[in-house]
Amino acid sequence: MRDKSYRLALYDDPAQLDAAAWDRLVHNDADANPFLRHAFLHALHASGAATPETGWGASFLTLWEHIAAPGAPERLAAAVPLYIKGHSYGEYVFDWAWADAQQRSGRAYYPKWLVAVPFTPVVGTRILAIDEAARRAAVEALLGVARGNDLSSLHVLFPPKAQLDALARAGMLVREGLQFHWQNRDYADFEAFLAALAQPKRKKIRAERRKVAEAGIRLERRTGADITAADWRFFVRCYDNTYAEHGSSPYLNLDFFLRLAGTMPEHLMLVLATRDGAPVASALGIYDQARSALYGRYWGAVEAVSCLHFECCYYQMIEFAIEQRLQVFEGGAQGAHKLARGLDPVPTYSAHWLRDPPLREAVRQFLVRERGAIAATIDELGEHRALRARPAGDTATD
Repeated sequence: MRDKSYRLALYDDPAQLDAAAWDRLVHNDADANPFLRHAFLHALHASGAATPETGWGASFLTLWEHIAAPGAPERLAAAVPLYIKGHSYGEYVFDWAWADAQQRSGRAYYPKWLVAVPFTPVVGTRILAIDEAARRAAVEALLGVARGNDLSSLHVLFPPKAQLDALARAGMLVREGLQFHWQNRDYADFEAFLAALAQPKRKKIRAERRKVAEAGIRLERRTGADITAADWRFFVRCYDNTYAEHGSSPYLNLDFFLRLAGTMPEHLMLVLATRDGAPVASALGIYDQARSALYGRYWGAVEAVSCLHFECCYYQMIEFAIEQRLQVFEGGAQGAHKLARGLDPVPTYSAHWLRDPPLREAVRQFLVRERGAIAATIDELGEHRALRARPAGDTATD
């Protein structure tokens, strides 16, 4: 049977799209997450965080299917968060060397096409669709758009493995990356998690938590509507301070976070650290009960406290995941230090199409070498993971 035919449409503002129709695709996709929700993508645009002025020109790709019934409207069959990108900031899959090679040859690398959730290195659906026929058609349409203009390249960041395979079959180059995720092995509480770790790692975590407590820090986790406007203002102050300490400008702003608080509070968890009643640090997690996952996102502090980063960004997140019976905590991009805190290395992927044949061949060869290095790194890190098999009767009280 032949695949159905669809109408292609591109939108330069998420507000132009039917939020309910978009979210139906998200809801029915097992590989989706809260970052794919219309509210999240719209907040990025409406707050000014991801706009043409900041190098993120929305060009959301949609396929519409005609319903064969009198007076019936078209229905959204597939959707892709597609951007025209003027730089490579905020992506977490680094192609600066590719851009430099292209530009040294006298050809422009920017702008380029990018399929991603801005500033969000989280694996999830990139080709939303009502069925596999619509998904195949969306992949074809995406590559058709890329080939039908003079932009240098198309990049699909952090797709799930099933969609990666479809992109590879369509001719895109596959790149591997590395993140650190925590898995819930039905731990009853944080102590049960510690009991599953090798003794040196367990001892280190207890020592770090003790340092925070001895510094007079009190920790609290707030979710949803319990997070106040004052909490959000302090969190953004912390978030901005993190970027300032690294000599860079923050991607997001208070307006963005307040929009999330108003439209998707059921996904928000904020860690607040105080001392003598005064706020000291804060960290944001976004969670999804339906998909049993917690995603560590942003953090910051207004004063330095030893080990407070580990407490807010890892231990409080893991405790929350255990309490909520969430199966996975994703700790964000990079950071081998996460290994000692109970997170394990996992591969991530991206897919790339490059118009220029010499650059494409150079990148293909580079990816072969890089893939071997990533595999070796994961193997090596796996030998140093915090979790260990524990003999029967070992209560791990040290």
